[in-house]
Amino acid sequence: MVSGHVGCAGCGAAIAMRFFLQALGNQAIMVMPACCWSIIAGSYPMSSLRIPLIHTAFETGGAVASGVRAALDMKGDTQTTVVTWAGDGGTFDIGFQALSGAVERNEDFIYVCYDNEAYMNTGVQRSSSTPYGAWTTTTPGREWKRMRKKNIVEALVAHRIPYAATASIAYPQDLMAKVAKAKAIKGSRFLHIFASCPTGWRIPSELSVKIARMAVQTNIFPLYEVENGVKYTINLSPKGYLVREYFKLQGRFKHLSDQDLSEIQNMVNEDWNLLLRKAGLPQVQGEHM
Repeated sequence: MVSGHVGCAGCGAAIAMRFFLQALGNQAIMVMPACCWSIIAGSYPMSSLRIPLIHTAFETGGAVASGVRAALDMKGDTQTTVVTWAGDGGTFDIGFQALSGAVERNEDFIYVCYDNEAYMNTGVQRSSSTPYGAWTTTTPGREWKRMRKKNIVEALVAHRIPYAATASIAYPQDLMAKVAKAKAIKGSRFLHIFASCPTGWRIPSELSVKIARMAVQTNIFPLYEVENGVKYTINLSPKGYLVREYFKLQGRFKHLSDQDLSEIQNMVNEDWNLLLRKAGLPQVQGEHM
């Protein structure tokens, strides 16, 4: 990755790409459905990436990566890693059909979703990754989103793929270790990277990494990995801060009442205990998890 891209100040997706490529190396081909990164990378013949890049349609990340992998195999190239790099809109929603089909076939590629929790490139519209309680331009005012965020990792785990994991821009060593691990595995691998968005989340750009760290430490976005659909490993023991400490820093949540925040805390506690149970660890009680 080179300088001169057009990402917003503090863009978590740009940070995610830098760490990802440092761990992956340059013997790779990247498939990129429509997303913020389609703009950040630049249009042909310009590119802010030093690896081959294929811009493709919003819904086709899994299908195009499957085709690229097949073409490389026909040439006898088993060393080049094929990567799909997509946002939450192109993963959770529009691209899920092609992704599901590809991983059901156990296609040999890494699929990365950098998750900024909305359709940021087209004006901050809600996606199925947008968390409960969030403001977006399509969930405005009193109509803030009242549906819970889709658990995309569990959806991929249900396909029994060799490897699925979460990662965060606030924990680069964990992120890069998971990239290296995924690179060494054959078959379908999925990485869900939490990438804060100052523009859409209504936060100062200098808080981008801090916000991502708080998401982990509040159990809103735990760091874990799942191997072969059955073996769960939690990679970090969070401090368990109250979710209100995370929410109060972001303009997209400023409309929430104390009661709303208490309800969200209960949701987070429920999800964390479910993950602990899957990992074979004792569950915890109380508001501070």
